[in-house]
Formats: sequence, C-alpha cells, structure tokens
Amino acid sequence: MPGQRFEMFKKILIANRGEIAVRIIRACHEMGIVAVAVYSDVDRASLHVRKADEAYPIGAPAAAESYLNIQKILDVARRSGADAIHPGYGFLSENAKFAQACADAGVKFIGPTAAAMEIMGSKTRARQAMEAAGVPFVPGTSRGLESFEQAEQVAARIGYPVMLKAAAGGGGKGMRLVHAPARLKSSFEEACSEAKRSFGDGEINTVYMGERECSLQRRHQKVLEEAPSPVVDPDMRRRMGEVALRVAQAASYTNAGTVEFLVDQQNNFYFLEMNTRLQVEHPVTELVTGLDLVHLQIRIAAGEKLPFKQQDIRLRGHAMECRIYAEDPDNNYFPSPGKITLLIAATGPGIRHDTGMYEGWTVPLDYDPLLAKLVGYGENREQVIARLRCALDEYFVGGIKTNISLFRRILRDPDFRAAKLDTGFLDRMLKQKDELQRDPGTAPQAAEVAAIAAGMFAALAPAPNGTPGFSANNGSATTSTWKKIARDEALRRLATDH
Repeated sequence: MPGQRFEMFKKILIANRGEIAVRIIRACHEMGIVAVAVYSDVDRASLHVRKADEAYPIGAPAAAESYLNIQKILDVARRSGADAIHPGYGFLSENAKFAQACADAGVKFIGPTAAAMEIMGSKTRARQAMEAAGVPFVPGTSRGLESFEQAEQVAARIGYPVMLKAAAGGGGKGMRLVHAPARLKSSFEEACSEAKRSFGDGEINTVYMGERECSLQRRHQKVLEEAPSPVVDPDMRRRMGEVALRVAQAASYTNAGTVEFLVDQQNNFYFLEMNTRLQVEHPVTELVTGLDLVHLQIRIAAGEKLPFKQQDIRLRGHAMECRIYAEDPDNNYFPSPGKITLLIAATGPGIRHDTGMYEGWTVPLDYDPLLAKLVGYGENREQVIARLRCALDEYFVGGIKTNISLFRRILRDPDFRAAKLDTGFLDRMLKQKDELQRDPGTAPQAAEVAAIAAGMFAALAPAPNGTPGFSANNGSATTSTWKKIARDEALRRLATDH
C-alpha cells in the first residue's frame, strides 16, 4: 500500500501439525516466505513435514513434550532463524504466555497481543470486559466458579438447563450440558477434570467478515459449518457485526479473531466468547469474501494495514465445510488410527480440499483425529449441497474408518436441506438412526444387504480357473485393477447408503 513501510518476514515457523500446518505452509510459499515445520516423533512422516522447507524434531508424541512445549518451539525458532511464529489453531494458539514468550524472544507472534489474549482468552474476563462495553450476552456468571456449592447457587438462579464451560480453552473441552440438579455435581467434577487435562494452567481498522453457522455439533465440537448462516438476514448481520467490532475494540484486539454468539428462537443474539486465533472453519469465510485470511494474518503481523474498509467487504455465494475425522461412526465415533491404504480425493467444481493426509501415511492416535476439511462453494446453498454430495460420493479413505458417511446422511436430511438447524440437530438425527437399528422391522433389510454383499464378493473373488471379473491367462487368474476398485467402491456405497 502507498505510504506504508513494513518489512515482510523471511522465515516463519509453524507451531502446529496436520492440515492447518499444511495450509499455513502453502500461504508462506505463495508469499515467498520460507516455512519451518516442527514435529513430534510420531509425526516424522507427516505431510506438513514433507511440505515445509525445513523441519525440526521437538520430542515425544505427548503434546506436553512437543507441540505444547514453549521452550522447545522457541529454541527451534532461534536455531532456524525464524523471525515469526504462526500457531495455527489448538495447541498454543490461545496461550498468552506463549505470545508473551515470543515477544520476549524477539520473534513475532502471528496473532493478537498477549494482553488482548489475556482478556478474551478467559471466558470470565471476557464477560467482564463485555459487560463494561454494553455487549448483550447469555445469562451466567462473570466470575469463575470456585466450588460445586457456588455452581449450585448460580444454576438455581439461572434455571435449568445450564451449560458448564471451562474458563480457558475451547474445542468442546470442559463443557457439560446439565438438564437437572441431580446431574450437576458429577458434571461439574467431570468438566473441571477435563479442563485441567486439556488446558493446564495506533489507529486500528477493524472489520467484520460476516458470520458462520456452526450449530451442527457433536459432543460440543463443530462438525459442519457454513457461510452465510441461513438464519441471518442483512439487518441482523449488520447488528451482529457491529457488536463484534465493539468486542474487538474493547480488548484493543489486532489480527484475526472470531466472536461467538448464541441465537434464540426469536433471533435475539447474545455474546458467548471470542476465539483469539484462526478458526478451523476459516475456509468458508475465505470463499464467500474472496479474501485469504492467512495472508492477511501474516501481513498484519508484519505491520501492514488492512487494504480495505468495512464497506469493501461483500459476501457472495455460499460455502460449506465438512470436517473429515479418522473415527468410526459405527463404534460411537471412537478414533480410528492406522495406515491409509487407499485415498481417492474428492474433486469437482467449487470443491476445496484442505488436507494433512496422504496414501501410505499412518494416522497416529496421539492427537485430534481431524484428517481434512472438504469445502464446497456455489452460487447458493442448494448448489453447494449438490456439489458436496457429488464430492462425498467420490471421496474414499481406505485402511481406517472415517465419518464421510455421516456427511452423506446430513446432506440428504430434509431438515438440514430446509435449514432447520440448532445445536441439537445432530443428536436428533443420530438418535433416529439408532432407533432404526434397534427396530426388528429393519432386520430383513439388513439381512438382504448382507446377502447382496456376500454374493458380490463370491462373484468377483479370484478363482484358479478364472471367473467373471477376472481374466485367465495360461491357467492363472489375475485381478483387473479397475474392476477391483469398482468392486470396493460399490461395496462401500452399499454399506454407507444403508
């Protein structure tokens, strides 16, 4: 920009792993910046290590020994000569001590200041700051609960159901929904225990870039996100955006952040918290605004001002993101680590695939099971759903279990297609499936599917004398590769569609 003076970073260390590390490495390369990766022992062969210009080991698989170890990461920054660190999301991304340690070491932290993170990173301090700024928020407490007795008093005053939420962190950790007083004590203890394990202990041009609909959640973790939200009209978007600006300005916030609101049935919205980092679902915002948020993060951290004002932000089209996890839908969504033996990536018009996996890679058990993000873009919501359904039908990950079948079901659900969304949607949908599986009337259908599958295997199985689906040559049977893949694909669809 004319009149601006700033020096762009020459080398950035990415203090993360998986698909987000690959995403940031790509942005660095697009900007002509050297990308430095760090990796734990179990991540030595991970995709982000392969994509980076330089890579350094930082210890054992346990996050506390590697990706959460501030001193080890700063030591790599010093040895590599990195002049900035991008934390991605998760791990140290919302750790004010890490941001301050970077500043003390003379390495730029690509994110908000430690002071802003201290205010907004704590749910209780954030509520206090927002109360002072006159921001509408959900009824609750602005002070951390020190005992079960205190929680009991607050719950009685507010009324059930209540949500217990850890003062630090995110990702659904330390959260419990309590419907009745009898469950409060055990839920309080569980939330406290989980939170401790997970989190330990000039002129500012601020703009808002529209909203993301994140109501589809399982165990308080987002599963599918979209932008813009089907329930938000232009007037609500403007009012919500203006409140978000007040939130950011109250904390003197710089760089990218996400303000979360709850919306009731009358479309009243209430401040919940601010996430002081790049969000997992940032691609949907990038697609509907045409802006690269990681590029902007890096440029802002380097001292460049935003090259646009609020009036320049225009939303166009619709975008939707599916979070692809290595987890087993048929076994209570347990993690499914292991070697990826076959990978057929989804493609097509308007399809974006942010991934951290490749064929032959072994998915570790040590970290969050997020493998990739399948993102669709189109002129409207209906077109996006159609494009994603086609892409999901092409998508195949062999050797491990994934939740791809869950998204096929979501996208054909009548309530989802009609945008009848709330945080209980997924639980209701999954409950319907469970009830069908328990219904004796569905047993004949299941038996029929099993019989068809067995017949297909028998018809296509190799035999010494050569059978349909195989060609005999000099008395030996050889498998036709394309027929084998077609067989696998047919059986996969047969299993997932029922």
